[in-house]
Amino acid sequence: MSKADLSKSPEQVSKMFDDVAHAYDKTNDLLSFGQAKRWRKKLTEKVDPQSGEKILDIAAGTGTSSMALKLPGVEVIAADFSKGMLAEGKKRYPELEFVFADAMKLPFKNNEFDVVTMSFGLRNVQDRDKALGEFLRVLKPGGRLVICEFSHVPGLLGVFYRAYLTLILPHVSRLASKTPAAYSYLSESIVAWPKQAELAKDITKAGFSKTQWKNLSFGVVAIHSAIREK
Repeated sequence: MSKADLSKSPEQVSKMFDDVAHAYDKTNDLLSFGQAKRWRKKLTEKVDPQSGEKILDIAAGTGTSSMALKLPGVEVIAADFSKGMLAEGKKRYPELEFVFADAMKLPFKNNEFDVVTMSFGLRNVQDRDKALGEFLRVLKPGGRLVICEFSHVPGLLGVFYRAYLTLILPHVSRLASKTPAAYSYLSESIVAWPKQAELAKDITKAGFSKTQWKNLSFGVVAIHSAIREK
């Protein structure tokens, strides 16, 4: 699968991430020019894990984002739809609990989590409205949603950024990765993704309140947050 405007078959997405699992984190650090670690730090600050909380990290991949959230007294569940990612994560972080999970049909009870977070995964979900509904369902009243996702850079800088995504990134990925098709899909899915305000509307429509977002790296990434009030 390479074209982001095609229907995202869950099986195809899962297989694609199975293929890149072993080198996923290193390749992302390279292609983001080292910004991936900064984005992860900002996400952790926004989640603000507190002792006694239970956090669901969806699309956790190899668990790198989950480990940043696993502070003393905090229970973190690392969930992913790629068995390859989960297998790699279990080898790297045996102290984490990994769960195979489809974002559109989460295998968790209602009102189970204090926080649901997802980093760079919502783009890959076939039906994001259904996924957002699931996030709402498994959150406790008063629970927090934090989504970190590639987004849109405004203005002239955005023109250059889109040129990087469509013209340069696919060529660089051929050198940096043994599975360049996955990173061609990455660039295409970012270009096709809704802008920050549109995603905020979708989150609110799903039943969340106090929806807001903050741009990182001029809008290359945006962190959206919201609350389940009832």
